[in-house]
Amino acid sequence: MEELRREALAQAIVWVPTVAVAFSVLLLFLVLSRAAHFGVLRIVERTRAHGPLGQLLASIARVGLLILGLVTALGTLGVNILGIVAGLGLTGFALGFALKDSIANLLAGVLILLYRPFEVGDRIDVGGLTGRVAHVDLRYTELDAESERVLVPNAKLLTDPIRVSKPATGGAAG
Repeated sequence: MEELRREALAQAIVWVPTVAVAFSVLLLFLVLSRAAHFGVLRIVERTRAHGPLGQLLASIARVGLLILGLVTALGTLGVNILGIVAGLGLTGFALGFALKDSIANLLAGVLILLYRPFEVGDRIDVGGLTGRVAHVDLRYTELDAESERVLVPNAKLLTDPIRVSKPATGGAAG
């Protein structure tokens, strides 16, 4: 029994510093992820970019750093992280393939919000759909047509030709 206690103490002396370092790494990445989240939000606020776009970028920064911190902490503990990284890659590939249309709309929404080929209030015609732009979101662009509201997927706006008519200013017709 005495030898078992000595062996447990010896193992604790070996593992306590390793667990402490892994926990410190995880804590560091947690703090970094929060700082990155709020830093991205502050940059978006200063540049007056679109709100949902900033939230998306801030969340991506936070989750990315948390995953990196978790994998780093597990590697510090001696866990073989090659399988975890490969599994994450395969999972990302499968999810990307399954959600390709949604991801295409999301990325198209990001590009539309960054490059602003049209603005709220402009009249656009895309693929036979015509209306005044009421709202641009990360997934859809909302058009107010004569008696209906039309939601156009952003991927369609990125791939199809768009005719943009600016609202009339002064006496000019648009």
